[in-house]
Amino acid sequence: MCASYGLDGSGRRIPMPDDLPPMSEQGPQQLLAEWAAAWGGKANTSRTRKDGRTNLNPIIWQDADGERRLDLAWWWLHVGGQPAKYTAFNSRDDALMSKWRKPFQHRAILPANWYAEGGKIWRLPDGELFGMAAIMAPRTVGNETTISYSLVTRAGVGEAATVITSRGDSRMPLVLPRDMHDDWLDPERPGDAELVTQVQHGSDEISRALTAA
Repeated sequence: MCASYGLDGSGRRIPMPDDLPPMSEQGPQQLLAEWAAAWGGKANTSRTRKDGRTNLNPIIWQDADGERRLDLAWWWLHVGGQPAKYTAFNSRDDALMSKWRKPFQHRAILPANWYAEGGKIWRLPDGELFGMAAIMAPRTVGNETTISYSLVTRAGVGEAATVITSRGDSRMPLVLPRDMHDDWLDPERPGDAELVTQVQHGSDEISRALTAA
């Protein structure tokens, strides 16, 4: 179970690779810088603070016209337009075809270069940016679209397998290699058992590269 992740930086320009659109574009860069400055580059499950601010987090998704977008979204899946009353900030990969089948048809990627688990901070070598799988529930009212999401987790592998949760198993974010981003984000690609198997096996190599600081 992952309850914290983010991007280093607190207002500075965050270097982005050219192969993770639209992260390297000017508009998304400004949005990321503003978000990092407001929240120290740390994502939290969405909640309204005493000052009235809500911690919404960067999310990459693809609309019906095939355009990749970077927006800010609630980290707690909504049901019927309201935050789910059950725990909905993480979703297990082995439950995508059962408990999460409907939101599995709307998928997104969460940009990060670290996540926290087991009291440790996990990164790729050299602090490289990576994308974590998410499922989402977009809701449009008038001209405004709001998005809520749940971070998808998988069984821990490599060094991450040594972190045991209170349930007695090992979990980590489902990190997707670049060559799987297109399939995961494609709104025409159905969320089915084949896609689950594809991302489970395809994420092994990059997941094993994550180490604790």
